[in-house]
Amino acid sequence: MNEFSCDFGNIITLNVKHKFAGQQRNLSSMKAHDMRRLARFFSTVDIDIPLGGDGHPSGAGLYFAKLVIGNPAEEYHVQVDTGSDILWLNCVGCDKCPKESSLGVQQKLYDPKKSSSSKLVYCGDEFCSAAHDGKLENCKNDRQCEYYIVYGDGTGNGGYFVRDTIQLQQVTGNLQTAPTNGTIVFGCGSKRSGDLSTSSEAVNGIIGFGQANSSVISQLAADGKVKNKFAHCLDNVDGGGIFAIGEVIAPHINKTRMIRKQSHYKITTKAVEIGDTIIELETSFFGSADENAAIIDSGTTLSYLPTKIHTQVVEKITSGKSLEMEKVSNQFSCFKYEKNVDDEFPVIKFHFKGSFVLTVYPHDYLFKYRDDMRCIGWQDNGSKEDEEDIIILGDFVLSNKLVIYDIENQTIGWTEYNCSSFVKVKDEKAGTEYMVGPHIVSSASSFTVQAILILLSIFIYLMHFPIA
Repeated sequence: MNEFSCDFGNIITLNVKHKFAGQQRNLSSMKAHDMRRLARFFSTVDIDIPLGGDGHPSGAGLYFAKLVIGNPAEEYHVQVDTGSDILWLNCVGCDKCPKESSLGVQQKLYDPKKSSSSKLVYCGDEFCSAAHDGKLENCKNDRQCEYYIVYGDGTGNGGYFVRDTIQLQQVTGNLQTAPTNGTIVFGCGSKRSGDLSTSSEAVNGIIGFGQANSSVISQLAADGKVKNKFAHCLDNVDGGGIFAIGEVIAPHINKTRMIRKQSHYKITTKAVEIGDTIIELETSFFGSADENAAIIDSGTTLSYLPTKIHTQVVEKITSGKSLEMEKVSNQFSCFKYEKNVDDEFPVIKFHFKGSFVLTVYPHDYLFKYRDDMRCIGWQDNGSKEDEEDIIILGDFVLSNKLVIYDIENQTIGWTEYNCSSFVKVKDEKAGTEYMVGPHIVSSASSFTVQAILILLSIFIYLMHFPIA
């Protein structure tokens, strides 16, 4: 399937913003968002990207990107989600689409009839079979390829797939880009349910960056246009950062194996080290693939631990200290503290299979709610005794680290990094190396800038192949 109809060349950029950019700090809505997100872990995508963003729990949340789609071209803002597998836009005929958004995003509907380059996708199409893990029953030539996604919290989106042009920003040199067009398959969403039908935090759709064949990155990789790899570096100091799909050649980092044949980016956890205390994770003789798994997910703002680990972590953080604990929003454990948290609280390390370690510092997991108050970012995932003990590591753990996902080789790795600097990617055909870094995305006129403009740019490193 040749999804792209032109020779891209090397590297592409997409403009991306933080989902909660310019919004008042609302920890309840932040965690509610995470809960909705955790309930819908079933898909993902892959691309080469420099990105921007702020993973601070009290200052930002998820991200949204500006896409240019159709002919004539129209701009759409979509949530960036590494936990889902398709791109979908709100479409004409939507029965419950919001009319306005608290984010200030213009609510617009994609109309395939108004785009001269739009084509319907039918049930016999190869993409439809990939999206549904097999050919649909009772498929006839004139039957459209439909979809309906239902998340664990009841949130849902449904419609049908279309194929249309997308305008991307190709990197042509060090910090230089030029527009180029391609074709992609995405969902035309006309049915919504749950919180997706409210105006709060509404955008024009969702772009998934998962591993499934239906994802944008998988379409590009299968067509030989892009390496099935991506990287991100979330700057929690200055805001913004880097998100790259493709091959990042510098800095070089070590990697560990992912748990294979999984829909999410999972690795096996061996132990959790809290200061001088080590929690060894037990492994049953016939353990499942999910046993002691950790999901690496840049789309989740907070981080979630199984109850038995969460209890010990919180006890170790708070024990032996004169802290006056109080609940914020009835769910966050907070305390007044104005000194340097790194001087008194323990460093937490996650030990993974292959002697791989992820270090989380007190200034990462104890986020500021006010200037004089800190809150514990670790959340209890509430797993029951008969459920797998899954660890979910979100933004505040991943911030200020360059994280590289190599889907081709099923490995993942990270290193401490200055996310306001640059990474180096390579044009594989020409052998040219390019510097890519964080890019400021201009906010819409209706956005209010809070403390800093949150930005995200996506660079896609594309392999140079001639179109047959």
